[in-house]
Amino acid sequence: MDELKRLTVNGVGRAMQKAERYRLLGEPCEAESICMDVLQVEPGNHEAKVLLILSLTDQFARDVGRVAEATRLSGELRGEYERLYYRGIVVERLAKAQLHRAGPGSDDYANRSLREAMGWYEKAEAIRPPGDDDAILRWNTCARTIARRGFTRPQDMSAPSLVMTE
Repeated sequence: MDELKRLTVNGVGRAMQKAERYRLLGEPCEAESICMDVLQVEPGNHEAKVLLILSLTDQFARDVGRVAEATRLSGELRGEYERLYYRGIVVERLAKAQLHRAGPGSDDYANRSLREAMGWYEKAEAIRPPGDDDAILRWNTCARTIARRGFTRPQDMSAPSLVMTE
């Protein structure tokens, strides 16, 4: 691979705008690349880490191998609330990818993943900042998906997590 060129610090803001735009246009690989460039220049850039997590989760339908990376990054976020919330996002989006695959056992895996995501959202909700109901909104989305699909509570929810735990 050719040696990568470095962004300038002054170009980070514009690069992040482009990354967000690419992600919203359904180009998560381009957004991922930009976030990695930003993190090379500013390793602690919180916004770039969050956008990178979202860009990776956008790729789950095509590449479930990105789950470990997204999970690891969610553990690097600066606040406990965000670590819990984005761990829930990773698991929820894994569930949705499993539903779209529709292979043998995919409903069971999706059901377990949705319930696991709800657990992360409940932990985040317990410590959320005032006025931040994002974890509640995501929990409700998972609950509605479970109801719409007619999923019942699995007999054994003690099965190992589908992603890495805390």
